[in-house]
Amino acid sequence: MHPMLNIAVKAARRAGSVIQRASHNIDIIRVEKKSANDFVTDVDRAAEQAIIDVIHEAYPTHAILAEESGAKGMGTSEYEWIIDPIDGTTNFLHGHSQYAISIALAHKGQVIEAVVYDPSRNDLYTASRGVGAFLNERRIRVSKRIQLNECLIATGFPVVDQSMIDTYLAILKDVIAKTAGARREGAASLDLCNVACGRMDGFFEFNLKPWDIAAGSLIVQEAGGIVTDMQGEQEWLQTGDIVAASPKVLAQLLHIIAPHVA
Repeated sequence: MHPMLNIAVKAARRAGSVIQRASHNIDIIRVEKKSANDFVTDVDRAAEQAIIDVIHEAYPTHAILAEESGAKGMGTSEYEWIIDPIDGTTNFLHGHSQYAISIALAHKGQVIEAVVYDPSRNDLYTASRGVGAFLNERRIRVSKRIQLNECLIATGFPVVDQSMIDTYLAILKDVIAKTAGARREGAASLDLCNVACGRMDGFFEFNLKPWDIAAGSLIVQEAGGIVTDMQGEQEWLQTGDIVAASPKVLAQLLHIIAPHVA
């Protein structure tokens, strides 16, 4: 394992300990509303600080882009850590164990290391660019299904920014009609990891943030999948509009999406 990936794993596990201790006393967690349907807790902030502390102890000059504390040291380093301390905060607050810690490392704008850690299941997803993707040190690959009507597709409802809701619902209607079904579980990082494992055959969502998708996307790519934006281009990290799947399924998903985003 690359030394920088080791640090990401260490940071994720430390944050996981913070989150799991708090999960036993959800009723006393302090919650703030950032915007409609967008929440932050003192647990998010504590977990994020635990991650940053581990990273800065090892790499004090590296830049940080974190969901709660924002950007630090941007433009001062070729390396940038992209952090979501709890992807799926709403799930966490409801005791629904579909949430994860997402940590990615980008070098000159390209993600090169990735960790998604599901603390409730103790599942650790990792990837290094050019090395492969792993779940608990076991190699993972995307699904081999090629017939769209046999495929299960993951997605996320646009609950925070609802500007694309009509477009999204039109796409979802077509996806449901042409596949074996769709699932919305509320944590994009884990949706992407499920694609990487072959549990889901594809994933699409609008208006995500870099910390939602940076790590999971590399894990999909290193598991043999492809990640694009809704037009099939490589602007997904900038736009937050993302499609991920195996190569043959991706082409079919883009074909469904194309008429709605032209």
